[in-house]
Amino acid sequence: MRRDSFLYRVFHLYYDGFRSMTLGRTLWAIILIKLFIIFAVLKVFFFPDFLKQHADEGGEAVYVATELVDRSAR
Repeated sequence: MRRDSFLYRVFHLYYDGFRSMTLGRTLWAIILIKLFIIFAVLKVFFFPDFLKQHADEGGEAVYVATELVDRSAR
């Protein structure tokens, strides 16, 4: 990548910024931990696999299509 290209300058801007952070590293660690909790832990407890419970294995597409047609007819 050439040093005068736009992508190089953008990458270098962020790279220098993250490298010189002190308090920011702690804040980013907190943000990443919160994202992990939201997407990994809460998904397991509050968002069960609906298709696995209601459709046969390999028949998920048929189940979804049937539900869409049935609901559009109502």
